[in-house]
Amino acid sequence: MWRWLHPYAKPEATYRLNKKLLPWFAIPGVVILTIGMIWGLAFAPPDYQQGESYRIIFVHVPSAFWAMGFYMGMAIAALSAVVWQIRTAEWAILAIAPVGAVLTLISLFTGAVWGKPMWGTWWEWDARLTAQLILFFLYLGVMALYAAFEDERTGAKAAGILALIGVINIPIIHYSVYWWNTLHQQSTITQAITRFEKPSMAPEMLWPLLVSILGFLLVSSALVILRLNNEILKREVRRPWAQTLLLKENR
Repeated sequence: MWRWLHPYAKPEATYRLNKKLLPWFAIPGVVILTIGMIWGLAFAPPDYQQGESYRIIFVHVPSAFWAMGFYMGMAIAALSAVVWQIRTAEWAILAIAPVGAVLTLISLFTGAVWGKPMWGTWWEWDARLTAQLILFFLYLGVMALYAAFEDERTGAKAAGILALIGVINIPIIHYSVYWWNTLHQQSTITQAITRFEKPSMAPEMLWPLLVSILGFLLVSSALVILRLNNEILKREVRRPWAQTLLLKENR
């Protein structure tokens, strides 16, 4: 496996791979996300308890789920950067962090909007909410550390170490609803997967939710790919391969 991955430690190989992958993430992602949003927000039936207000789940759950997922991806990149000193992995940390931060912010905002009619308050220092807020600060901290040092490699190493330390927050977010008595409901995604034959959600609600989750993944991945390629070009612009590529694209 390492022999297959090793060539992609080179910035040029990573850039060219990303160029091939981008259409396969961006185009289906936009289509699938549009279908999921229209299906969930306009055509899914109202909930018998929460009425129409539950529809925010089609934005809240995917953003919260992938806020954790992309953090794990960033941590894997950080591990590669710290242990094997792979430059493209360092740049991947910087590419993922803003996308993950936006996903986390969306989840916090939509959670507050959903919480107001359900709990009677915009914010509660609930275990799940607090851990999700910490996740947002971790993303910001990674970006801040990356930019805090004059030496880029030192900043990348510091950001990578923080990303690795912050991984401990991911299981806390997930299991907080099981470990503590919280206002937040148990994991919608876990229930959907572990009880797929008899899920807690009606199929006409579950399927648009799953489609939205896939759409969020593809669109967010496309954004990460775009950001990573921009980071590669920014740092490799003086290399012959990058100059040749830019000349071809500007013709």
